[in-house]
Amino acid sequence: MFKSKSKMKDFHQLSSGWNVVFNLIAGIFSFLCVFPFLFVMIISFTDEGALARNGYQIWPEKWSLEAYKYVFQTGDTLLRSYGVTIFVTVVGTLISLFIISLYAYAISRKGFRYRNFFAFFAFFTMLFNGGLVPTYIVATQLLHLKDSIWALILPLALNAFYIMILRTFYSTSVPDAIIESGKIDGASEFKIFYKLVLPLSLPGLATIGLFSTLGYWNDWFNALLYIDDPNLVPLQSMLMRIETSMQFILQNSQNSSLSMTALQSMPQDTSRMAMVVLATGPIILAYPFFQRYFIQGLTIGAVKE
Repeated sequence: MFKSKSKMKDFHQLSSGWNVVFNLIAGIFSFLCVFPFLFVMIISFTDEGALARNGYQIWPEKWSLEAYKYVFQTGDTLLRSYGVTIFVTVVGTLISLFIISLYAYAISRKGFRYRNFFAFFAFFTMLFNGGLVPTYIVATQLLHLKDSIWALILPLALNAFYIMILRTFYSTSVPDAIIESGKIDGASEFKIFYKLVLPLSLPGLATIGLFSTLGYWNDWFNALLYIDDPNLVPLQSMLMRIETSMQFILQNSQNSSLSMTALQSMPQDTSRMAMVVLATGPIILAYPFFQRYFIQGLTIGAVKE
């Protein structure tokens, strides 16, 4: 009896020791994941001259806000671009989730007669697409999306890969007994989907929502193709234009009327880091919002068979 108590005590001490080790490893790994972004923030607040003399430092010789002042010289344009990007991201993610969830649910139902056809129809677009020119013609001449906010939303609203992910999630995580119970109670297909399937599918929907959010937030190519109106330029495209203008000034400095002092004081590297912070910072707030649904998916229980 005393031996068993001693073994239990040693096991408890061993478990506590390993718990500390594992927590330490997890903490180091988390720090390594966060440190690059923190380092980019530090560089963005570094004086350009100190950066040129000393290189990248964790604690700069001189702090400066010149990079952010240079980026914010656009005035209301930056805030307008933020507003456009936030609107496109929120509305686009909601539309994307609505379309993808319905499509994936339909092709996940074994009783749906045309499920194989629509599954292949979505999968085929992952292998072959019409190309850039037909896409541009359809968007501009058929749908008339040129210089429209919908040109930033509709092209990314439906993703075949996300459909396949969510279809697999429905098939593996939503028991047929749940759907059958809804039918027995006389619920319609939409009521079954809304009342029974969606509450069980929050982790899958959160995953697709996070992917769609990142896709809309980081999108700049559609703005390059379809947007000429300066009032509809999203954040990523606007920052890219600032970067392009800065590179043009620096490359043509010999033919420019600007003095060498003004060119040397231009925050080249620090402004790039400031753009990264401005473009990445707000989207980080989306991760805690989606994380609660991931945790909820680990503890959810549906049916016991």
